[in-house]
Amino acid sequence: MKSTLKLLLSFFAIILTSACHDDRDDVITASDELEIKNFIWKAMNDMYLYKADVPNLVDDRFASQEELNAFLRSFSSPEELFYEGLVADFDDFSFLVQDYRVLERSFDGINISNGMQYGLVAYPPGSQNVVGYVRYVLPNTSAEEQGIKRGGLFSGVDGTALTRENYSRLLQPQSYTIELAEFTESGIVATGESISLQKEEYSTNPVYIASTLETSEGTAGYLMYNGFTGSFDDVLNNTFGYFQAEGIEDLIVDLRYNSGGSVETASDLASMITGQFTGEIFSKEQWNQDYQNFLETTAPESLNNRFDDQIRTGAAINSLGLNRVYFITTLRTASASELVIHGLKPYIEVIQVGENTTGKFQASTTLYDSPDFRRNRVNTGHSYAVQPLIYKSLNANNVTDYSEGLTPDVEIKEDFTNLGVLGDPQEPLLAAVLSLIEGRIPQMSVKNGIFEVLGESRSYDLLHQMMYTEDPDLPGSSKVEF
Repeated sequence: MKSTLKLLLSFFAIILTSACHDDRDDVITASDELEIKNFIWKAMNDMYLYKADVPNLVDDRFASQEELNAFLRSFSSPEELFYEGLVADFDDFSFLVQDYRVLERSFDGINISNGMQYGLVAYPPGSQNVVGYVRYVLPNTSAEEQGIKRGGLFSGVDGTALTRENYSRLLQPQSYTIELAEFTESGIVATGESISLQKEEYSTNPVYIASTLETSEGTAGYLMYNGFTGSFDDVLNNTFGYFQAEGIEDLIVDLRYNSGGSVETASDLASMITGQFTGEIFSKEQWNQDYQNFLETTAPESLNNRFDDQIRTGAAINSLGLNRVYFITTLRTASASELVIHGLKPYIEVIQVGENTTGKFQASTTLYDSPDFRRNRVNTGHSYAVQPLIYKSLNANNVTDYSEGLTPDVEIKEDFTNLGVLGDPQEPLLAAVLSLIEGRIPQMSVKNGIFEVLGESRSYDLLHQMMYTEDPDLPGSSKVEF
């Protein structure tokens, strides 16, 4: 996993940095590199959640700055230092970026995309052959312009058949041509048609679908929400104002492709679903031992995230006051999505339909090269930043460590040969939820449950499976000084 993450981040550095290039001199000297490595070590030594599991981060590991410098020089690059020397073996989520400006744009939902959101599976099962299937298409993008639809299949890129070995490389460039395929009785075969796609900078509205559906039990609201993006909190809140006006009795929140995002937005979404628990604990934070001891002594309330009545703009939350909510999940549902589900369980009835979630319960933050690791007074000599895990989240009942994911009440997998139309009452996962609302037993026949999922388009997103906090407490309690 770490090698894959390093490969993807190298790709981001090449493709994305030009989108926000300025006049800064990007040539890094040996002296500059040592300065960068010192920053990385100090940031990880200070705030990394799993500091105790990394011998090189122990406070007394180095007797002097000279000894630390010798250690840092033993790594060929900042990337090698970070991934090979400072990250715990079991941590697949902490990462390092060469340009924090690109990361900051990702926080606002701005990425490079052609609009085709896809999954990749081995087909036939166990083979080296790979087929891509379209999950959904972003509006006003190259994919939409070219007429790509959910459920479409492709088996090749730029004239080369997709395999386990090449799919990541073939799908990275800013432009490529996909070879279309179709599912037949004899398997997946190429149609002979192709479509050329172009990636561009794109701002993604995470509220993909917001609608109401009539059931025998009344009006249900349906929200397909694909990312916890703080800059779109007003859109999310307005959506709940719409649900309020429609007088919905039930709510279905579709998080099947939502891999996470802002902790604050997650707390606000939980408050929009409810509203009757303002001021109660939504989630708790558990940091590394140094920070945990410091915060418990000096600022214990900072360890609690509470249900709120305002979004970050100060606007009042449009809350529904529900005592029951339905969530649609898959293996791609991660981080902040899981935080909402897990945080609501002590308070209301939570019914989960779909697949086990990812199992990501830790939050990260961006640490800059500055005296307090904040963006203020950042070192202008380089643009490196680290995004380490800094705490794990517990719900109000102190439950955490759901590394195997959150288990659905009704298990049903997406069938890429019969995906249906998102938001349509006949779409299999949504139909299952509507059956539950109406007191019927859902149909759960799935053909492709045994297929091996290999990857997805969101893997190229810097914030894939991230849960992050934008403004953590940074008292600097454990910084090592020589």
